[in-house]
Amino acid sequence: MTAAAGPRSKLALYLDLIRFDRPAGWLVLVWPTLTALWVAAEGFPGWHLLLVFVLGTVLMRSAGCTVNDIADRNFDRHVKRTQARPITTGLVSVREAAMVGASLALISLALVLTTRWEAVAWSVPAVLFTILYPYTKRFFAMPQAFLGIAFNFGIVIAFAAVTGQVGSTAWVLWLANMCMVLGYDTEYAMVDRDDDLKIGMKTSAITLGRFDVLGVMAFFVTCLALTAWVLQPYQLGWPLWAAVAVAGAQVVWHYTLIRSRQRPGCFTAFSKSHWMGATVFAGVALGFALR
Repeated sequence: MTAAAGPRSKLALYLDLIRFDRPAGWLVLVWPTLTALWVAAEGFPGWHLLLVFVLGTVLMRSAGCTVNDIADRNFDRHVKRTQARPITTGLVSVREAAMVGASLALISLALVLTTRWEAVAWSVPAVLFTILYPYTKRFFAMPQAFLGIAFNFGIVIAFAAVTGQVGSTAWVLWLANMCMVLGYDTEYAMVDRDDDLKIGMKTSAITLGRFDVLGVMAFFVTCLALTAWVLQPYQLGWPLWAAVAVAGAQVVWHYTLIRSRQRPGCFTAFSKSHWMGATVFAGVALGFALR
């Protein structure tokens, strides 16, 4: 091994730690956040806020991955999908992972500091919930709901950054995306259900039992219904309704993927779930552009 190979190898491990090669994890976060940003600004929010929220979302998701892997390091070795994670294999120490996560969170905080103080204030509980989420899987029957709270702070912070306040529209979008998170993360939990039952982890897939598929469908439909209802007063016209219809067609596709409860189908459904958020955002952005 050459002297230069070592640092590259460590960098590769850090990139693996933050799931750099798996963009689905931050894409499910960025689209609802951008939708909230556009709604709060009633159109394009400006390049500054766009950059802050895209980069901040990617960084906080990456930081969240490090926290999750630190918390789950003794469980991940028993789950087929997570056995090769850097902390679990010992290739990255807990201290190293904590430093990576803290550094990413601080950079994200620096970005938020360039916006309103109200946005900065809301970012504090966002970080706390991100840290606490992995530990809820030990005792909470639906830890995906706690994940939804952590994930949805982007919506709240977006409204705070644009308007200085978080009104009813923001909270309805928050609730809608809570349903979206419950839907796609239940699909994710269905992948690991057998392993999670063996090690005593609690997930929505286990809690819902034979109603898991029905639950996922109900979560997705509720999300789209709430989104359409809260955005209807903005008169976004056909782009919004076309987006809701296309997203609804994706819900049907998700049903075909998860109805047999097989790992490959459930994982594909989760990894492609960000397209529903992307579709809704496209409809909102186009609707405001044409209004």
